Amino acid sequence: MKKLIIAGIVGIMAATLSARAADAKGQFEQSCVKCHGADGKGDTKMGKRLNVRDYTDAKVQDSLKDDAAFKSVKEGLQDADGKTQMKPFADLSDDDIKGLVAYMRTFKK
Repeated sequence: MKKLIIAGIVGIMAATLSARAADAKGQFEQSCVKCHGADGKGDTKMGKRLNVRDYTDAKVQDSLKDDAAFKSVKEGLQDADGKTQMKPFADLSDDDIKGLVAYMRTFKK
């Protein structure tokens, strides 16, 4: 009986994580693909214009800390002249943003 309960709990947890991953992917596709591209390379017209980072590059991934990525999504990014490069996504919950950061990490090669 204990094994059945444990298996059920593990199954529910796996389904929850899978749903969160799907939510993060959907949010990325809705909000981020225009600049960062579906593959995270930033090889889009807007991505090239804004000189976005290639998230498939291990060096880029290693240099970008989760808290900095979280802050960029939450507060947005500006260039040295104060011009907005990425608008803040204040309508996303902290958990949603953490999911986006985790999803972005899947692009690393």
